Amino acid sequence: MELRPVEWSDGKVRLIDQTLLPEEFTVLEFSDYRDVVEAIRSMQVRGAPAIGVTAALGIALGAKSVVHQDADRFLARLGEIAEEFRTTRPTAVNLFWAIDRMLLVARDRAALPIPEIKQALVDEALRILEDDIAINRAIGRYGAELIKDGDTILTHCNAGALATAGYGTALGVIRAAHDLGKKIDVIADETRPRLQGMKLTAWELMQTGIPVRVITDNMAAWAMSKGMIDLVVVGADRIASNGDTANKVGTYGVAVLARAHGIPFYVAAPMSTVDFAIPDGDHIPIEERCAEEVTHIGERRVAPDGIAVCNPAFDVTPAEYVTGIVTESGVLRSPFKESLRAAREHE
Repeated sequence: MELRPVEWSDGKVRLIDQTLLPEEFTVLEFSDYRDVVEAIRSMQVRGAPAIGVTAALGIALGAKSVVHQDADRFLARLGEIAEEFRTTRPTAVNLFWAIDRMLLVARDRAALPIPEIKQALVDEALRILEDDIAINRAIGRYGAELIKDGDTILTHCNAGALATAGYGTALGVIRAAHDLGKKIDVIADETRPRLQGMKLTAWELMQTGIPVRVITDNMAAWAMSKGMIDLVVVGADRIASNGDTANKVGTYGVAVLARAHGIPFYVAAPMSTVDFAIPDGDHIPIEERCAEEVTHIGERRVAPDGIAVCNPAFDVTPAEYVTGIVTESGVLRSPFKESLRAAREHE
C-alpha cells in the first residue's frame, strides 16, 4: 500500500485525516486554504516534512483566492496567508523552510502576470512534494546499510509515509532494508500522549508486511536490557547546526537508554530539517500543547479534574547521544557541525 498523506488534486488539497487512524481511513479535501491551516494545527496532518509540503500546497491554494491583479498587493496578501501558516506548529522547521521557498518563487516572478505567478506557486509546491518523496527514498537507501539481517529496530513516534509526502524517513530506512530482503523486526513504542507509535507506525508497518510489536513507552529500558533491540532509528522535527535534534517528546530518554546499553541511535531526516540559523538545541522552540492530550484518552478523562499538566510536544536530544544522522547526502557523523555544513555545501 503506497500511502500519499498529502496530494494536490483538481486544484484542491487532499489529506489523510491522521487523527482517525487506525480505526478509520478518511481522505479530506480542501478548497479553502484556511481549512489547510487548521488541519496542520489540529494534527490531521503531522510530521515535519508532511507539514512543510502541506503548507506549500496550502499557500498555492490560498494564492488562487487572491483577487488582486497588482503585483505589490498580490504579494502583500500572499504574505498574510503565509503568516497564518507560520503560526501553526512552531517546532517543525520544514514548515518555515517551505513557506520561505514559496514566497521566494512569488517574489522572483513579480513582473509576470498574476495568473502565471499563481501557476508557478502550484508548480513549486508540487516540486516540493515530489522532491520530498525522492529524498526519503535516498535516506532509505543510505540508512538500510546500517541495518543487518536479523536486526530488531526500535522507533519512537511516527516518521513514516504519514509524516512525509510518502515513503518516510525513519520508516523509510526500515522499509528500504526490508525491500533488500533483510529479515528485520520493529518495536514501536506507543508514544504518549497521542500514541502515534501505536496508532500510526504500527499500522503503517502492518500495511507493508514488516513484523512489528508495540510496547509502552516505559518498557524501552527493559527491552534493551533483555537484548531485544539492536539499533534505534527516529525522525526529527528540527536539527540544530551542531546536531542537537528535536523530535517527539520521549526521544531524549530513548537516546540516553540506548547510550547506556551500547545501542546505536540514528536520526533520519532530510537536510531541510536542519536549521543552520541556530547554534544548538537550546534555541529550538518547543511547542506546548493542550492539557487534554494528557488528561484524556479519546473523549474520556482519566486524570483528576483540575490537575495541572505539562505537555511539551517535543524534547531535544543532545548531539553527543546521536550515532549518526541519515540524510539524502549520506550518513553524517560527529562532529555534526562540520559534517552538516559539508553536506549543505554539496547539495
